Formats: sequence, structure tokens, C-alpha cells
Amino acid sequence: MTGVLDVGCFSAHLVVVGKDLLHPELSHKVRLRLDRTIDSRGRISRSGIDQISEAVLTARKVVRRAGVSDVVPFATSSVRDAANAAEVIDRVAARTGVRLKVLSGQEEARLSYVAARHWFGWAAGELLVLDVGGGTVEIAHGSSADPAFACSLPLGARTLTRAGLSVADMRASVAASLASVCPRTELPRGARAVGCSKVFQQLARLTGARAQRRGALVPRQLRASDLAEWIPRLASLSVRERAALPGISRHRARQSLAGAVAAEALMKATGHDVVDISPWSTKEGLLLRLLGEHGRGVSAA
Repeated sequence: MTGVLDVGCFSAHLVVVGKDLLHPELSHKVRLRLDRTIDSRGRISRSGIDQISEAVLTARKVVRRAGVSDVVPFATSSVRDAANAAEVIDRVAARTGVRLKVLSGQEEARLSYVAARHWFGWAAGELLVLDVGGGTVEIAHGSSADPAFACSLPLGARTLTRAGLSVADMRASVAASLASVCPRTELPRGARAVGCSKVFQQLARLTGARAQRRGALVPRQLRASDLAEWIPRLASLSVRERAALPGISRHRARQSLAGAVAAEALMKATGHDVVDISPWSTKEGLLLRLLGEHGRGVSAA
């Protein structure tokens, strides 16, 4: 069995699989709120380090009880982009005996592509994979097992929310960054667009896709026209009111508007009116890499 411990902003998620990612042997999640522990200088506070350490210790106990030895612990942008990232990793290692690996944004983009390729299979043809996270957005495309192009930009939902920008300024900022880093010649309009992240999943649910409890194999999509209608509605609602909407979790409600703006800007910049939703992203991409799997295809969509 192979496992990963994904330490993100809102949870530390331990997943252990055999040969079937659809049915993990073990899944254990510890809630985190690292967004509340990042100060004005971009540093994770002592309480944030304590949260991570406790989550890692809990995951280590679960792994030991299950008799699993092959687990890769990694942290995403909430730790990677912290001003004191090295200190956080050192302190967590000193307390838990576990040293978190930090994936670069480009590597996250590549792993999201691997996950989407495996989910939709070779029959999907060329893929353009879009991932809106908390700190960054990732873009990757290709027609093989690995992407031909991958990039990461600091335009995630949490990043845009903390910047305090208006909707118009968020749109302009994302559009300008995409135009400068990912020219249109590198973003093929004919590729199948895939959204790989909680942000895309929750926005799809908000705009009418079926709930996650219906199962991972249910096809889900997000349409730019629906986002255009929902963005002004989200902007007019309080955080509490957003949290009451379908698909918007309480801890992501504050940044849900920025996530919608980032997703819309990505779709517009790449010339896609619809994206298909993949329930798999970075975590599953890493598991597939560890298992040596490449593009067999899970979804019939």
C-alpha cells in the first residue's frame, strides 16, 4: 500500500491506497485553519505550526495502527509560500519526526494534469487542466502522460481575497498575469478543459451540478455563463450568507468570490466556455506517480 499526507490550508488529509484510487484503503482528515494564522508579513504563526504538528502526529498514529510504512508527507502553497516556510518545516520535523516535502507550483500543475489524464483517459485527447487553489492557480496542457506545458501563478482564491481588490481589479489582475506568463499560443483552445480543485468542484455545485454524495463518477461541468451570473450575487452576499449556498463550505466562504473570479478569468483567457470537473487533483496525481500509473482512464465521461 502507498499513501500521501496532504497538508493544505484547511486540512491535513491522509490517504492510503492499494491499486484502486477510487476506493482508498484508508482516508483520514484533520481540519486546519491556517488562513487564520498567517500574519501581515506572510508568516505562519506559532499556533499555525502547532496545528500542523498536531495534525501530522495524528496522521502518524493512524498510519502506525494501520501498519502502513510507505507514506509521502507534502505541503502545498499555504506552507510553501509562507515567509517562514523553512522555519515551519523545521519546527514540525523537530516535534513530529516527519519532514514535510514542499511541492513547487509547477510540480503541482504537473500532478494535477496526471490526475486529470488518468481520470478521463486517453480518449479525452488533448487536455487543458486548470487548478484554482488558495494561494496559487496552476495550468497545464498536453496530449501525453505528462504535460507539455505547466505553470503556476500567485492568483489563488486566498491570495486575491487578502489583497482586498474589487471584482473588477481582481479580473484585471488575473487577466494581466495570464497574458504575460501564459501566452495564447501555449493555451490551445481545441483542448478539453478540465477543472481540478475544490474551488472548481464547489463552483460547479453552486451553479447546478449534482452533489458530491451522488458519487465521483457522475459527470459535472462548470459554465462561464453561470459564473458571470453568480459573481455579482456572491459579491452582494455576506460571508455567512455565502456559506449557506449549495457547494460553498463555511471555511471557504470568505474566499469563494475570489475563487469564482479566478476561475472565470482562467476560462476566458483560455477561450473555454465549459470545463469538465475532475474529482482528482494534486494528491491523486502524486499517488498515481508513486504507483506508476499512466492514463488508463476511470471516468466514462
